[in-house]
Amino acid sequence: MHTEGTLAPETPEAARSAYESCGPAAQTVVREVARAMDFDREEYAERVTGDVIATARDALFASLLEVSVGSREAFDAWLDGREETLERHGSEEVDFVAWHVVPFAGTVVATTYQNEEAAAVATLRRIAFAEHYREVLA
Repeated sequence: MHTEGTLAPETPEAARSAYESCGPAAQTVVREVARAMDFDREEYAERVTGDVIATARDALFASLLEVSVGSREAFDAWLDGREETLERHGSEEVDFVAWHVVPFAGTVVATTYQNEEAAAVATLRRIAFAEHYREVLA
């Protein structure tokens, strides 16, 4: 079992604070990507909208969420005795699980996978963001 990511906000306020701190980084990333794509000032002003920056901030925040990864047996052992609600995604017929705890929602979001750990982690982060963080951050 191992953990990826660093963001595990305990409260909605901590989530909002972390989200706000992603704003400047998201803006810098978008600016540098636009520069690498050779956007001139006019194209930058036309195409890089507030929605583009907000999408980058959403993606950056989600990509930093702490995710634990391990075998189904390791997950079941970790889950044993916990009181959070489990939201399970994926198939019961595979060997590995990625999960993220949303403390302020009293929830563990988990997805299963067989071979593609990176894809499972990315999918889990998108699910957790959409189902538990987006509303708190709006």
